[in-house]
Amino acid sequence: MDAIALTDVSKSYGNVLAVDGLNLAVEAGRTVALLGPNGAGKSTSINMMLGLIRPGGGRVEILGGSPEAAVARGEVGAMLQSGELIGELTVRELVDFVRRLYPEPLGLDEILRVADLTELARRRADKLSGGQAQRVRFALAIAGAPKLLVLDEPTAAMDVESRLRFWKSIREYAAEGRTVLFATHYLEEADENSDRVIVITRGRVVADGTAAQIKAGIGDHVVRFTLGGQPVAGLDGLPGVSAAEISQDVATLRTADPDATVAALYRGTSLEIRDLRIIGADLEDAFLALTREP
Repeated sequence: MDAIALTDVSKSYGNVLAVDGLNLAVEAGRTVALLGPNGAGKSTSINMMLGLIRPGGGRVEILGGSPEAAVARGEVGAMLQSGELIGELTVRELVDFVRRLYPEPLGLDEILRVADLTELARRRADKLSGGQAQRVRFALAIAGAPKLLVLDEPTAAMDVESRLRFWKSIREYAAEGRTVLFATHYLEEADENSDRVIVITRGRVVADGTAAQIKAGIGDHVVRFTLGGQPVAGLDGLPGVSAAEISQDVATLRTADPDATVAALYRGTSLEIRDLRIIGADLEDAFLALTREP
């Protein structure tokens, strides 16, 4: 049984088509990154998975049934971009209050430990920093021991150290065979913390695979070297090169054939090439290529 199954799902807001015949399935036990530019339909898709809005067409199934049924059983936890905490309660009181709403919650101390909140347990919610408040929202999302955890931009407002601790917590939670779906604008997070990456744009899936598969599918490499003030005319005409950029005496060539480009640099130009590096496409390169407007 898939944890998430969307079949021909669509959703419009007036004349704006936010989700356009979306089809995707997420196997149980996977950690999946959902990527897309602003307006791609990520948040709308997530809200339909959680039963917060109904699709205009198609079918949404969560853990074999309707989103509403899965949520009612306590099998789904969510950490969304918005949501106020009860400021008068301490972190411990707030987490304990929420966990008691579920039939089979995680233990209070376990939740605090996994969310890295043990040392903040006695602090009032209205005295937390933005990153600390995000960790509390994560604690509330896992309080009911959900089989499916859905996160929408979970590390917003977190500093680098907090983000690293947060993803360590996610990996620990997912290691028990649970399913995690997260949307993020931090592409390095998707690259480092997902089993699978789904890219959507204009409400449709445009790429689906591991981060390595999606990067390999783009094909482009970067050839970078130091020029030292030499003339640079013609670099964009070298074999395989689709774009050339010069910045502070460093040339960056984007190429589909790095071998041919490097050979032409050495054999077809009089340039003195120094500090040559060939860099494979990263997930950001792939993302930009996949989501570029036609």
